[in-house]
Amino acid sequence: MTIALSPATSVTGSTVRRDLALLIGRLGFGVVFVAHGWQKLFTNGIDGVTAGFTQMGIPAPGVSAWFSALVELVGGGALILGAAVPLVGLLLTINMLGALFYVHLDAGIFATDGGYELVLALAVGAAVLGLLGSGRFGLDALLVGRRRRG
Repeated sequence: MTIALSPATSVTGSTVRRDLALLIGRLGFGVVFVAHGWQKLFTNGIDGVTAGFTQMGIPAPGVSAWFSALVELVGGGALILGAAVPLVGLLLTINMLGALFYVHLDAGIFATDGGYELVLALAVGAAVLGLLGSGRFGLDALLVGRRRRG
């Protein structure tokens, strides 16, 4: 049975679902990115990450280690909060594409073999969030709403 909704109801329902989907995506991807950034900074340490990046042939391994760790930790936190999502999504996508092309691509798709399935999924998720923004349930929407009213 199909229920016909007025255009206003349909758009509102669709918008709420979209914003909830963005919130769920931001929270899920944000937690994963925070965990990986935390691991790089506090579990392995920047020196350990730099050594690993050197061994993997990552360009400018010291700078790349700091970039990767900070983008993942701070960017993941920003996704969770819904802050600067277009910029954060872009930076996280670039970070994951670096991991894809420099480290994982030659190993095939499966992560169990060192492959690219996780970094590809994270890159795509970050790109989608970056393109769509935080939705209404994030700091970006709150700040933009205040600017429009003020």
